[in-house]
Amino acid sequence: MKERGNLFGKKGQVTIFIIVAVLVVSISVLAYFFLPGVLVDLGISSQNPNEYVQGCLEDSIRENVKTISEQGGSLNPEHYVTDKDQKIEYLCYTDENYLPCVMQQPLLKQHVEGEIENAIKSQADSCIDSLKETFERKGYTASIGAGEMKIELLPQRIVSTFDGQVTLTKESSERFDKISVVVNNNIYELITIANSILNWEARYGEAETTIYMNYYHDLKVEKNLQSDGTTIYRLTNRETGDKFQFASRSVALPPGIGVENA
Repeated sequence: MKERGNLFGKKGQVTIFIIVAVLVVSISVLAYFFLPGVLVDLGISSQNPNEYVQGCLEDSIRENVKTISEQGGSLNPEHYVTDKDQKIEYLCYTDENYLPCVMQQPLLKQHVEGEIENAIKSQADSCIDSLKETFERKGYTASIGAGEMKIELLPQRIVSTFDGQVTLTKESSERFDKISVVVNNNIYELITIANSILNWEARYGEAETTIYMNYYHDLKVEKNLQSDGTTIYRLTNRETGDKFQFASRSVALPPGIGVENA
């Protein structure tokens, strides 16, 4: 009977251990998904303004970059072709047949940087205002100097920099000369390849896309020729899923001898 009692005791200990382990895991999961959001809302997730603005602005940057990338580099395309109810801007175009296209955005990288900046400016201003209010509620005196926001597309990342100086004072003062938000994204690489394709379109009327995929093994290039001579290019990073697509019309054939009869 004594051995039986010990066996029961060991089983009971194991059962209690399993229950405790399940509770710990459950609490950890709940904390992972919900607590960071609560802390950010309360403004107590970090004493670092960089981390605060990063958490406030990152999602907005990702969403707007996705939209801009899928529309040929513009938030509101003006000269575009529609594909599956989506506007895709012409980055090289001619309305003449047999003639090569003319570049529409020769400074594509700078154009996209400006579009991202315009798209997130309102949210960025709100994040900076929220930063000041949050730290003041925590007992700081927060001084934020007027500064400009700058967007840079860099290899594998997008960097948003605020030049306004931030000074937080409580028992002592701490100064931050600038705030930077970094978002991982391959749009820089995709735009570089898009520019190369566009140069081919402007010179020869068509780009050979397989050479890009042979050289960049993580790159997928799709080429969709439309009946009016327009070509839609889709560039996708196979590893990250980041995409950039655009339209071109160059050395187009007249109606009747286009895609169907070519």
